[in-house]
Amino acid sequence: MRTSYKLFGITLLACSIILSSCNSKPKTQETTEKSGEEWIQLFNGKDITDWTPKFTGFELGVNYKNTFRVEDGLLRVSYDNWDEWNSEFGHLFYKDEFSHYLLRVEYRFIGAQVKNGPGWAFRNNGLMIHGQTAESMALDQEFPTSVEVQLLGGVTGQGERPTMNLCTPGTNVVMDGKLFEEHCTDSRSKTQFDDEWVNVEVEVHGGEVIRHFVNGEEVLSYEQPQLDPRDQYFDKLLPADGNIMITGGTISIQAESHSTDFRKIELLVLDE
Repeated sequence: MRTSYKLFGITLLACSIILSSCNSKPKTQETTEKSGEEWIQLFNGKDITDWTPKFTGFELGVNYKNTFRVEDGLLRVSYDNWDEWNSEFGHLFYKDEFSHYLLRVEYRFIGAQVKNGPGWAFRNNGLMIHGQTAESMALDQEFPTSVEVQLLGGVTGQGERPTMNLCTPGTNVVMDGKLFEEHCTDSRSKTQFDDEWVNVEVEVHGGEVIRHFVNGEEVLSYEQPQLDPRDQYFDKLLPADGNIMITGGTISIQAESHSTDFRKIELLVLDE
């Protein structure tokens, strides 16, 4: 009888361990099951047919100097065809617009900055979210009106430089209960040095809260993204009802003088 109870106890313990492991799922996995949606691969690993480039001073669709390209399964912002920089800011727009979602990206900075690139743009790129459409950008416009999730890289021995910061071209947000009108603010992230791959996420809930994550750790949050009345494109983008709040929009990545590789850009639509 003692042997039977012992075997029963071992079996019961094993079942408990199995059930526990099944219930201890990663947060993203739980989100996937709750939403009933699949991750959308914005970058398919083959080409940029779902994306459209826009460079300052050039018509929509011109991929200036073949800056945006796919090589070795990577989406690359490459400056190997450039001799020097002359303020040709570039953005690559995904074809669809989104409102409530989780955006997951893996990136790295590589090589040297192109000649005459601005100092602040060294190892600098961005995930532009809640953006205006590429079609609505002026010919000489440098940045789409959007909320920029700023990607920055550091260099070993040259001090700290956080990534997943916030910049606001043509927009404002609310932070800590107050309207935030400064152009940029740093996150709490650790510096990501040299050419290492970095995993980041942006959790977006329409016109409500937006959160930034680096390697799974939340480093910044804010809410109520809105058009900035001080911006030169404000009147053009203000909707007919006069509502300045932004609840969705385009997603784009930048080209502003430093080569950047992306090996994953995927999105999970969240319930509203």
